[in-house]
Amino acid sequence: MGKKNRFCGGVYVSDKYNAALKMKEPSEQVLQLSICSDPKGLHDVREQVERFVLDVGMGDEDCSNVVLAVDEALTNVIRHAYDGKPDQPIDITVVPMDGELSVIVRDYGKVADRSKIHSRDLDDVRPGGLGVHIMQQCMDSVEYLPAPEGGGTILVMTKNIQ
Repeated sequence: MGKKNRFCGGVYVSDKYNAALKMKEPSEQVLQLSICSDPKGLHDVREQVERFVLDVGMGDEDCSNVVLAVDEALTNVIRHAYDGKPDQPIDITVVPMDGELSVIVRDYGKVADRSKIHSRDLDDVRPGGLGVHIMQQCMDSVEYLPAPEGGGTILVMTKNIQ
């Protein structure tokens, strides 16, 4: 990520993504989705992200990792930012640029306290609580940014395109 971040197209992104996200009409190389926080819609998001990631040239294993990270991110937004409310907005942008794929997830819910975002101890065997760990394992970087307007959090995950 670049040193400067700007509010652009509904999300905070580093300068190198501004051109891609400012486009009035997304090009074939940018996937932009706006969904409601209903878990029933996650299947469609996973399918669209998978198709897009494969189309930009990622291999099957990297594609599976990106799709899993996106699913975990959206599940966390639904659960933590929106307390399970199924009618809240989530914006997803997938941008391949400069040898990496960035996935930007923007919610308008409760602001995440970045100091408290962490995975639970892996020795603590019980359901749930591993979304952050999974995202960090699947992606090359995971960064949380405060949203400047409208509340919420912006999650930027990147994966090198091999």
